[in-house]
Amino acid sequence: MDAPRVVLGVIGADCHSVGNKILDAFFSEAGFHVVNLGVMVSQDEFLDAAVESDAGAILVSSLYGHGLIDCEGLRQKAVERGLDRILLYAGGNLVVGKTAFEEVERKFKAMGFDRVFPPQVDLAAVAELLRKDLRSRKN
Repeated sequence: MDAPRVVLGVIGADCHSVGNKILDAFFSEAGFHVVNLGVMVSQDEFLDAAVESDAGAILVSSLYGHGLIDCEGLRQKAVERGLDRILLYAGGNLVVGKTAFEEVERKFKAMGFDRVFPPQVDLAAVAELLRKDLRSRKN
């Protein structure tokens, strides 16, 4: 069976690269085919890579706190590009200031993200969720 394909990157003007490299190494080691776009990635670059690689998920990372702004409209653009069934995951320090994670998660889910993760997360659990979500999308 082919490795599930995912697109990974740090969105917007965010140049935090260490977490991106950790995510790339972890998901690659966990058996995913990772298309890593690196840092300072636009929504269109995520979508182009997802189309080109036939990815099942886009994993958006943001650490500089502007993820809410940078991710707005991504689901709509994905649908416009024919990626209605693509999974959208977001994680990191997604907003500026002290906001309860439940509120951040609610906002991202309202924007069409399937899963939202705080800065500290068990990556093995995320990989398992991702596998499960990808399987359910194929059915």
